[in-house]
Amino acid sequence: MDESLVQLIAASTAFVGTHFALSHPLRAPLVRMLGDNGFMALYSVVALACLYWMSEAFKAAAAASLGGSGIVGWIVASALTVAALVLLLGSFRANPALPASGAENIAATREPTGVFAVTRHPMMWAFALWSVSHVVLWWSWRTNVVAIAVLILALVGAHLQDRKKEALMGEAWTTWEAKTRYWPRWGKLLSAGWALWLAAILAWLGITWMHLWLAGIPAGAWRWL
Repeated sequence: MDESLVQLIAASTAFVGTHFALSHPLRAPLVRMLGDNGFMALYSVVALACLYWMSEAFKAAAAASLGGSGIVGWIVASALTVAALVLLLGSFRANPALPASGAENIAATREPTGVFAVTRHPMMWAFALWSVSHVVLWWSWRTNVVAIAVLILALVGAHLQDRKKEALMGEAWTTWEAKTRYWPRWGKLLSAGWALWLAAILAWLGITWMHLWLAGIPAGAWRWL
């Protein structure tokens, strides 16, 4: 295996592993030792360092194509990324998993609507769909390594988030869990609201247009325009 690809795998593993370790088993003892601000400073430094390592390793890794999955792959990837943006944009509205969201009251009282009728982890599933869309393209090993790392971070992270919220919020979060699902109800995605879908499509057009300038590869509708 190419040494630069080994470096990328190591950097991606470090990024995912340190995130899980600092967010869960090490969080409480480090907060006691460093305080909330000290812990957040440490967490940020470690995350940025690992992300920088991943970025440099990605640049150094061979970009040789795996052959790709052709037009079918681009169509599937485009559909997945539009759906991902619907979930991502919808997740910013009254998400009980976000800090300072009034989570206890929201989770205990309201019925899931919008993207929360699809899954209680719309942001994490947005990242997961982004990851799968890049693996589907079968573009390069370096792309697959990063995509798989993000996929693991998103889906395992969502599961661990449930366990942490249960411990922190108790009945409020278990009530929310009873009303929602970890695994998405994809059939409910179309009923998330036309305004959200319109915003997602416009965002998708903008992001895929920038993809050419950031990654050197035309993506989405711009491959055919």
